[in-house]
Amino acid sequence: MKRFLWLGLIVLLAAVLRFYQLGTIAPSLTWDEAAWGYNAYSLGIDGRDEYGKFMPVDYFESFGDYKPPVYAYLDILPVKVFGLTEFAVRFPSALFGTLTVLVTYFLVQRIFSVHESKKTKIRDYTEWIALVSAGLLAISPWHILLSRGAFEANVATFLLATGVWLFLEAVQRKKYLLILSAVSFVLAFYTFNSARIVGPILLVGLAIGFWRQLLQMKKAVVLSAVIGIALLLPILPFLLSPQSKVRFQEVNIFSDLTVLERSNQEIVNDGNAPLSKIIHNRRLAYGTEYLDHYFDNLSFDFLFIHGDDNPKFSVNSMGQLYLFELPFLIAGILFLFRKRTGAWWIVPFWLLAAIVPAAAARETPHALRIEGALPMFQILVAYGFVSIFRLLPRLRLLAMTIVALVALCNVVYFVEDYFTHYATQYSKEWQYGYKEALAYMQQEEGKYSKIYFTGELGRPYIYTLFYTKYDPASFRANATIEHEGLGFTNVHQFGKYYFKKELLVKTGEKNVLYFAIPSEVPAKAQVHKKFYSLDGKEALVAYTL
Repeated sequence: MKRFLWLGLIVLLAAVLRFYQLGTIAPSLTWDEAAWGYNAYSLGIDGRDEYGKFMPVDYFESFGDYKPPVYAYLDILPVKVFGLTEFAVRFPSALFGTLTVLVTYFLVQRIFSVHESKKTKIRDYTEWIALVSAGLLAISPWHILLSRGAFEANVATFLLATGVWLFLEAVQRKKYLLILSAVSFVLAFYTFNSARIVGPILLVGLAIGFWRQLLQMKKAVVLSAVIGIALLLPILPFLLSPQSKVRFQEVNIFSDLTVLERSNQEIVNDGNAPLSKIIHNRRLAYGTEYLDHYFDNLSFDFLFIHGDDNPKFSVNSMGQLYLFELPFLIAGILFLFRKRTGAWWIVPFWLLAAIVPAAAARETPHALRIEGALPMFQILVAYGFVSIFRLLPRLRLLAMTIVALVALCNVVYFVEDYFTHYATQYSKEWQYGYKEALAYMQQEEGKYSKIYFTGELGRPYIYTLFYTKYDPASFRANATIEHEGLGFTNVHQFGKYYFKKELLVKTGEKNVLYFAIPSEVPAKAQVHKKFYSLDGKEALVAYTL
């Protein structure tokens, strides 16, 4: 019972750190978050997405980035219960982030399972690793930030962790849990793009690692495979379509011509020598580029000093992991390979596999795209922590007290920084200003025949839909939508709201209320109201001509 008390306290702490001030920290919604919320709102009204597609299971078109569908469906009930609010939009991520902490405990027990042994000390050893792993994930700055935004990657992390845990439960104890494992992996496939690569890699690794056990449970394996394949059939046509490749083509390093140009220049510099053509072959050049991007995600600066450059995924004043975790991470790697307890190989295999898809992107390191590596970092740290303190029976109390104090300082620093300063410091990066500007617009719009919003802050139409709770059927009926050649979708107008100035000029209307960034406001404009980011800088200006 004592272990469940500790586990309950850890999960409670995780919930507090993920739900406290969820609607206001982060300070505003990104356009993707607004899109999730409005699509959930639309689904809850008539079962159609914002563009009228009925109960889509393959993708949501959204901005033409063809989002995997699961997050929108998870958001329907919170939006119904809490309204179309920031809290409701982020609720699924915070909930599944909290549940990932719980699953981590059971996952670690299965990975290092020695249930066939009756040695109490060995059982206690695994128990402590499981509790410490869950505790570290509960306070992880990396996981907390991604649990407090509507990031579908965070839900996918839960599904992957659950899939592996249920797989291990199946091969070790209850074989028909393999069906639930397959369902969890398939749901991850429908949740986040990176999971479509990481999930299959994990499954192949697990199948190879436990092939003997799987041969002894053939019926469960066949049934799980049939169910899994059947659940994947609806998405296969989309995966084979050009639309599915739009996002990858936009961000991948293999479409970066500078790598090819550099390779060709090196060959020219060497006088087109045959050996140079081999050394500077474009395939080797792209391979080197891939490895550089891969190891960016394991850099010391990223993990322990500065973190992700994008403040949506990091507070930027510390790494993705706590500095106090560094010695235990190193120790955990060394002890893990030395002891090789249970299915120990899953931890390094999983961690390295989670980076595979992210390394193909131009922007690295990237905390969101490699979130699937969690909770492997925490498990390694916990393994090192418990292993070291087992070797120090006489100094254990003193050593643990020192570590606890250092860890407490790290955690307090992060919590104070995030919950006190983060919103003010980074409100601009979260498109702050839309909500306040749209509230003012709703008060004043009766005076004007047209409303114009600048696109300089990004995707103004989705914020207008979200904060006005615009009727989805009316939006579909009168929106002016452009589908670009690359596949991206732009909404230029609906109702009296305009987001493309060329359309507004054609109407010849004079009675127009404009919202623009300060640099766009004409000298002769009559300014009605200014809207500020939390650091006091002007974000938007409402004016007329």
